[in-house]
Amino acid sequence: MIELYVLLVFMIIGAIIAIEMKDLLSAVIAVGAVGLGLSIVFLVLKAPDVAITQLVVEMLCLIILLRATLKKDLPFSTTGRWLLNTLITAGFIVVFLFVAIRAFKDLPEFGYPIMRVANIYLKEGLVKTGASNIVSSVILDFRAYDTLGETTVLFTAVIGVMAIVRRIGRKKKDEVVEEDDE
Repeated sequence: MIELYVLLVFMIIGAIIAIEMKDLLSAVIAVGAVGLGLSIVFLVLKAPDVAITQLVVEMLCLIILLRATLKKDLPFSTTGRWLLNTLITAGFIVVFLFVAIRAFKDLPEFGYPIMRVANIYLKEGLVKTGASNIVSSVILDFRAYDTLGETTVLFTAVIGVMAIVRRIGRKKKDEVVEEDDE
């Protein structure tokens, strides 16, 4: 339970930093850190599906916000840093592949049930929920809070993207919109 409090304090500090920053890029990065902290909170609370949804939405929103913040492409470094950048990228790929191989070895064989909960859903789903569709009974009865969390994350992401992409005001009948204004 202490890790939840640590993550909560981390997210509050990140939100305060995002509000108080004068630099817009730093504020966007702080908001991204808060979203990452929230996805870790979902993992700690044993809701990996909501955590994955939050992480995907957070990464997409962060990319959109960074793109909106920077306004132009950053030039590629042609100086001596390309070697360091290449080594860091190669190191990340090696670590990622190592972790992926270890994770795939721990997966059970195809067709072998991972958890006992799935058997309970299949055996008692119709009796406990009254729904003849087992998928609907799992989503809406057994896992209703996770479904509510996922829909909340997706709804918030859509509202955030709409707030970023929208045009301020409306154009008049005869007004011509230039490409830079969009």
